[in-house]
Amino acid sequence: MTSIVSPALAVRRAGTVEYQTAWDEQRRLHAGVVEGSEPNTVLLLEHPSVYTAGKLTEPWERPFDGTPVVDVDRGGKITWHGPGQLVGYPIIELPVQRGGLADVVAHVRRTEQMLIDVCAELGVATTRIKGNNRSGVWVREDDRGPDRKVAAIGIRVARNVSLHGFALNCNPDMTWFDRIVPCGITDASVTSLSAELGREVTIDEVLPIVERHLPTLLAV
Repeated sequence: MTSIVSPALAVRRAGTVEYQTAWDEQRRLHAGVVEGSEPNTVLLLEHPSVYTAGKLTEPWERPFDGTPVVDVDRGGKITWHGPGQLVGYPIIELPVQRGGLADVVAHVRRTEQMLIDVCAELGVATTRIKGNNRSGVWVREDDRGPDRKVAAIGIRVARNVSLHGFALNCNPDMTWFDRIVPCGITDASVTSLSAELGREVTIDEVLPIVERHLPTLLAV
């Protein structure tokens, strides 16, 4: 299903899609946005269980049991995608700075803010954390545990159009993260909306909320 959430942004709910199939579709849309034949588009979907490793992934961060990993050309390190996790791939043209290059950091910050707003609407207080490997959206340390990431972000920009995107943990099996060092972070943890709220938070519940907040991704 494709819908228009703003005059400048189309959103497609794609259901469950194999990682390689989604990657092929990202590249197709990217080419279209670059040449002007496709609108700015966000793919919202789930993947069957898969580990993906960004360009900065170290060998010791990969699965300890030899589980296969898909190496991808985004920034960041290794993460897991799978059922219960809402993945968003914004294929959008970014504003150009002086010198003709897109402001990638600003795009990451807008993505973080969008996810912070989504979590707040659901009743989970989240924030950004400064530091290496700390992009994404976090629940701060409290009496329940250390800092923990509820949404990961990994971006690539080519010809001023973004690829890859974000992954928001709704109600996944969190044990998949036990086999890796998620995002290369050893001194923090990962969490889900369900774990934080103490109830089942499904993809179907979260999808319309994310869609309402997606215009935040567009620079004003």
